[in-house]
Amino acid sequence: MTDPHEIQPTQDASPPQWPSTVPGLAYGGDYNPEQWPESTRLEDVELMGVAGVNLVSVGIFSWAMLEPREGEFEWDWLDQTMDRLHGAGVRAALATATASPPPWLTHRHPEILPETADGVTLWPGARQAYSVSSPIFREYALRMTRAIAQRYAKHPALALWHVDNELGCHNAHDYSDDAAEAFRSWLETRYGSVEELNRAWGTAFWSQRYSSFAEVLPPRTAPMFVNPTQQLDFHRYSSDELLDYFREMKAILREVTPTVPVTTNFMCTTRSKNMDYYSWAGEMDVIATDHYTVADDAHRHIELAFSADLTRGVAGGRPWMLMEHSTSGVNWQLRNHTKAPAEMMRDSLAHVARGADAVMFFQWRQSQTGAEKYHSAMVPHAGTASDVWNTTVSLGEALQRLAPVKGTRVEAEVALVFDYEAWWGAELDSHPINDLSYPEEMLHWYRGLWESGVSVDVVHPSADLSRYRAIVVPTLYLVTDAHAANIAAAAAQGASVLITYFSGIVDEHDAVRLGGYPGAFRELLGIRTEEFWPLQAQEQLRLQDGTRAELWSEKIHLHDGAGAAARAVRRFESLNLTEDSDADPAAPAPTVAPTGEFPLAGWPAVTRRETGQGAAWYAGTRPDHEGVRALLAELLIEAGVAPVHEDAPEGVDVIRRSAGTGREAESFLFALNHTGKDARLRVRGVDLLTGKKTRGRLTVPAGGVAVVHEA
Repeated sequence: MTDPHEIQPTQDASPPQWPSTVPGLAYGGDYNPEQWPESTRLEDVELMGVAGVNLVSVGIFSWAMLEPREGEFEWDWLDQTMDRLHGAGVRAALATATASPPPWLTHRHPEILPETADGVTLWPGARQAYSVSSPIFREYALRMTRAIAQRYAKHPALALWHVDNELGCHNAHDYSDDAAEAFRSWLETRYGSVEELNRAWGTAFWSQRYSSFAEVLPPRTAPMFVNPTQQLDFHRYSSDELLDYFREMKAILREVTPTVPVTTNFMCTTRSKNMDYYSWAGEMDVIATDHYTVADDAHRHIELAFSADLTRGVAGGRPWMLMEHSTSGVNWQLRNHTKAPAEMMRDSLAHVARGADAVMFFQWRQSQTGAEKYHSAMVPHAGTASDVWNTTVSLGEALQRLAPVKGTRVEAEVALVFDYEAWWGAELDSHPINDLSYPEEMLHWYRGLWESGVSVDVVHPSADLSRYRAIVVPTLYLVTDAHAANIAAAAAQGASVLITYFSGIVDEHDAVRLGGYPGAFRELLGIRTEEFWPLQAQEQLRLQDGTRAELWSEKIHLHDGAGAAARAVRRFESLNLTEDSDADPAAPAPTVAPTGEFPLAGWPAVTRRETGQGAAWYAGTRPDHEGVRALLAELLIEAGVAPVHEDAPEGVDVIRRSAGTGREAESFLFALNHTGKDARLRVRGVDLLTGKKTRGRLTVPAGGVAVVHEA
């Protein structure tokens, strides 16, 4: 089977990879004039000029307004909007309007509605009330797409096509009869025969053998655990089915407007696992994503950095678009966080630092009615007499000053390997640990890298790893032979590779690799794990070097592999009981179990083996935060990776974007101060945000940002 991550896009034309009519960095947000009277629409265009807006997304949820009755189109309001935007020098990312079907369509054809695994119909009244597998829905959606494309193909405001919106955000997994039929077709294409499907799914277990594809269903609710490979393939099918829907829409847009770039807004975050965006990337003319921070995350700025680095990884290093984020609070969390002006500015420029050439928000004007009326916007309920509006204007001015950054790239010497299929596999049920969170594992190691001050590319295991000095591979539970070989080759070529526990365990069919764990990486690492030893919530390990670990341990045997023997870098010492958060603070401290009572005392916890020109490390446990920092420090020193800026204080994020070589080289140093104190850096150049020369010393205010065009 072909690796979908290596598929090249099929295009009849070569449109630009950026909305070419948008000058400088793009700035704006979702614009929904259909929600407002004429007087407000006129004010909107005037205020966009004040804020420096040059790109807005239009028409995302406008199907019912554009086609209020089947076959009857009302274009006047959108015609007028497009004309006004053009007159104001603002370009449009025009949507296909298909993100939510109109009530007349779902009333006439309720069979297009999606269903849950329990057979519950997801009814209209919100958004995305459609089954992407429904032929009837597709017919209507494609017709709407063609109508909009033909109407605005030659409009001078049109700069970019925005297909649907956040595809699969609420309806990625549909278990309806239409989805069942599409799933069976997908499986037949993937496996070719039902015999091959039976082999891949291991249907000899629990009498699940199929005699024809017609007998196969989506993994609907069952009396016990559903076949894990069936679940895994349903994840793959669901991602592919949504991508197929995108391709059909794109084909129409390409036919009508062959030189206008096409995108859709991804959700490259630690909270969106339904689409394999690496496999989607080749179909996008430009990568766009949405990102929102989580209020109760004390390290939300680090999660933001990870998500931005992930987006850049999906984009293959090319500049990308931040299509949505928030000016302040959102409406969908338990307790929503209000951003201070400095945080809004810092969040926005943190994305730019990591490769975004567009900063956009949901939405331009805060809604007065509807489910998202308490979601912040560029023009808030309070109007222009507000901190949010003032920061909106200030951010527009800052982005205009940062125009020279456009098109430059972030260069990293460290890779963090991330795979959606490994995510799907690692979080299947009936595992040794059933509360493992793949995103938490990624962030656990990413935070250590972030605090080390190094730049990180978050890449797929099929990526070219030869250019990285250090590679961290957290919990790559599911891995193909080819991807495992790619990681091993990087180590042989000179990289220091760190692989963490529960990696290499199964192949692409979720079949365990026999002979001892970690399966696919056993020879590379020079180890063989006999048995997993998961820890209970209140248990913590002490390692012999004084560091601590949690969650996981395993019985590791050292062996020679195909080259030098592996050695233990850290060993288990004892098992401790951690404090119960509900315990009486006056109670005695928890006791430490005697070393003799912990069967793995003295066994390897972290190993290292030289291979080729590099080294392969293995963490057979989950070091705590300080343990991660210490381990990564050793890895980075060995790999010869230095921080982007050697004297950056703790909590000051420093990233460099650059372009060109030799005399033509340019570099821009971003410094984002996430602390409450002013920070000082040695750097020479001009701070683009203030216009001042640094003269070798730069002060970044508490909570502030500086961007130095380095001399």
